[in-house]
Amino acid sequence: MTALSDENAYHYGVMRRAIDLIDAGGEKMTLEQLAGRMDMSPGHFQRVFSAWVGVSPKRYQQYLMLGHARTLLRERFTTLEAAQETGLSGGGRLHDLFLRWEAMSPGAYARGGAGLEIFWGWFDSPFGPALVMGTRRGICGIGFAAETGAEATMDDLRGRWPGARFAEDPDMLRPWAHAAFGVGDGKAGGGKVGASLVLMGAPFQIKVWEALLAIPSGHVTTYSEIARSIGNPRAVRAVGTAVGRNPVSWLIPCHRALRKSGGLGGYHWGLPVKRAMLAYESAHAGL
Repeated sequence: MTALSDENAYHYGVMRRAIDLIDAGGEKMTLEQLAGRMDMSPGHFQRVFSAWVGVSPKRYQQYLMLGHARTLLRERFTTLEAAQETGLSGGGRLHDLFLRWEAMSPGAYARGGAGLEIFWGWFDSPFGPALVMGTRRGICGIGFAAETGAEATMDDLRGRWPGARFAEDPDMLRPWAHAAFGVGDGKAGGGKVGASLVLMGAPFQIKVWEALLAIPSGHVTTYSEIARSIGNPRAVRAVGTAVGRNPVSWLIPCHRALRKSGGLGGYHWGLPVKRAMLAYESAHAGL
């Protein structure tokens, strides 16, 4: 990891400790109290948070609270049928982030990626160290190691394409990775950038991932809504499984899928990462 990666991991670690404090009853703490509990001066704490998410710690606190997911469902719920009828326009990831996305052939999926060459590298992200994988056609995998650890994250992604050849080449992936995490524009995933996705999965999984791409930044939907939008209203559990197997977390926004009750549901790379992503997007959406 580079020194900048260490700095990003530090910023994520501060936010992660803040989540624990807020969950333990610290949602009404003042800036001074919260900073003191984290053994930081109020000024330093404020600078770390402002550098990481662009808003004050106090404002960010409300987005990290457990009830924020329910607020999102009430105020920022997205009906996917309508989004799809408009061609995934507006704030959908498909048009805002990618020049194109395509699925690998069913044969490549059945062979577990045999014959593919997949490149990998570690990069900074607002959510700790990110492992990015891709072919020469585009990104095929992103995993986050802040909660699961680097070795487990690597094993997880490599295990999705057991027949592929893997080679470390961060230089090839860097333009896509920087585009994905908004390096240079001050906003992760912001703007129209030249990143491409190459997805490999079963047809049902691809349909679920395509539905996830229709959810605008700062909005959420439910697993049951996704099931309805792909024409399988009773397949809620299968949808949840497909969401969890999304290989390109953050860009295909599985963190925006919630339970009907407002519960967060699961998240493959750890619930603190999911909460951080929702809070980050809410802060940038001005909610």
